Amino acid sequence: MLKKQKTVPSGESTQVQTNVKLNWPKVLGTDSPVPWLFPVVVILLLVFIYPVIEVVRFSFTNASLVDQRYMYTLNSYTSLFTKPGFGHMVGITLSFVAFSVFFQMLLGFIIALMVDLGNKRKLIGTVVIRTTVLSAWAIPGVVIGIIWSMLYNESDAGILNYLVQMMGFSKIEFLSDPQVVLASVTIANIWRGTAFCMIMIYAGFQTVPGDVLEAAQIDGTTPWQTLTKIIVPILAPILFINMITSIVATFNTFDMVMSLTAGGPGQSTEVMALGVYSNIFHLFELGKGSATAVILLLINLILTFVYFRFIEKN
Repeated sequence: MLKKQKTVPSGESTQVQTNVKLNWPKVLGTDSPVPWLFPVVVILLLVFIYPVIEVVRFSFTNASLVDQRYMYTLNSYTSLFTKPGFGHMVGITLSFVAFSVFFQMLLGFIIALMVDLGNKRKLIGTVVIRTTVLSAWAIPGVVIGIIWSMLYNESDAGILNYLVQMMGFSKIEFLSDPQVVLASVTIANIWRGTAFCMIMIYAGFQTVPGDVLEAAQIDGTTPWQTLTKIIVPILAPILFINMITSIVATFNTFDMVMSLTAGGPGQSTEVMALGVYSNIFHLFELGKGSATAVILLLINLILTFVYFRFIEKN
């Protein structure tokens, strides 16, 4: 025998479905956000906080990957600061960061300015340019290293050396000459980071008030004066934030350098992030590698503090 179903009007059906929804604060027994934050805190402790604590702890030891015994000592730090290899690595890193960030911001600013002017004049192709430049930033660092290793190929198959020889010059040892290889790696990193700077600065151009530019034009200012006296001061906060984020990203560059040169030839391109890897997995010196990682962590923390202080004030 079929059971007769009761028809519920659509409005009452909606009300019934609404009443069925769980009241999560009552289920959890509290209105406090702690139960919701607890899983996030656990993940942070396991994935970030605990590894950092372990790295700091091992930096005060003479631990090695080939010996389970170790003792707590400051030898890892003293050996870093007394041996010339660490100073050489820091110098390479600072040069790499300085030239990379300077030209990334310079080229990013120029491209962003050109794209902004093209948009205002409704020129065709500005979207294509933005997409093309942004693709360099979206490509993983390992792939970028492989791409540039093919461009820098020192055989007759190398694209750049082929163009150099067509112009009547001799082949350039992009990746095997210690005097040239750091510049080669820096150029590849500039190509990689220019896209991010361009996107940030281009977004800043959209915040420049149009009435201010119109007033400047009425006052008879030249385009150069408008750029240097009006636009750049307005973009100063964005440029500063862009500079800090670019410095942090360049200090932590590992994957691209690893796939392009692996720090060679010798230690000509061994930046600090790569030095951590080399000390631990090539020299098996866990203590010294951890000490290098702690120094790199302190640099990042200082830059992050400067970043947030600037955000707070502005």
